[in-house]
Amino acid sequence: MATLKEVKTKISGVKKTKQITKAMNMVAASRLRSTQRRMSAFRPYAVKYGEVLGSLAGRAGEGASPLLVPREEVKKVHLVICTSDRGLCGGFNNNITEAAGRWLQTLEEGVEVSFTAFGKKGREWVRKNKGDLKDVHLGVVGTVFGFNVASTAGLKLISDFLEGTYDEVHIIYPEFQSMSRQVPAVHQLLPIPAAALVDEEALEDEKIEEDYIPEHICEPSPAALLNAMLPRNVHIQIFRALLETSTSEHAARMVAMDNATRACNDMIKDLNRIFNKARQAAITNDLMDIVGGAEALRG
Repeated sequence: MATLKEVKTKISGVKKTKQITKAMNMVAASRLRSTQRRMSAFRPYAVKYGEVLGSLAGRAGEGASPLLVPREEVKKVHLVICTSDRGLCGGFNNNITEAAGRWLQTLEEGVEVSFTAFGKKGREWVRKNKGDLKDVHLGVVGTVFGFNVASTAGLKLISDFLEGTYDEVHIIYPEFQSMSRQVPAVHQLLPIPAAALVDEEALEDEKIEEDYIPEHICEPSPAALLNAMLPRNVHIQIFRALLETSTSEHAARMVAMDNATRACNDMIKDLNRIFNKARQAAITNDLMDIVGGAEALRG
């Protein structure tokens, strides 16, 4: 059985760990509130933007923009992976990287894959698997960042796509659904799929009739507007993915630290029980020595 001093040292160490996990839980909760507000405020904008683009694309006709035209043969695929810079958030990053690995297995043989990583964990995963890492963005996820971060990354992706460096560009990120549920989602950024221009769930939520098509007054022509707005749609999708990732990271860390704090409480209870047993055993041994000595003196 461990000595009283050893058990006391363990209890002290666990209590210090509990203080750290409780503090990290409070920090994550504070950051989660502000990030979740930004994410919730941006979602309607992204939905309405896609609705307007869908209307413009229908009126401009096929081939209105090279960003809408799929390549005849897909040989080069680029994946933007969004993870956190730090750990201590449970299986958050592992879920994303595992989903990315499963998605890569669905690609046809001979397809070249390259990566853009948002976050250190994504960068480490790409390097570990000896992937072709084209671009890295650190210190973004989990912080207060601006739209310029998404637009800078989006401009580079669009330029490379138009030059033929990539035939398709996809993005994977954790979609925030609840405090305990963040589901990895893969979406195609380029070429922009027609289905991505209109959010079907949003249309159902707004109860828009099936025969209703929103009519927008365009100046200049729909094609000219479409060419100007489509690149921004890529930026919007990246920005939304980063907001979802930041919110999901804080939620996952909050839950993980809460579980760690509870585990510390359970360990402290167990160690206190062990400490009490050891102390009682030591007292019993001392009493037995005293009684034994007294009996020896009498004899």
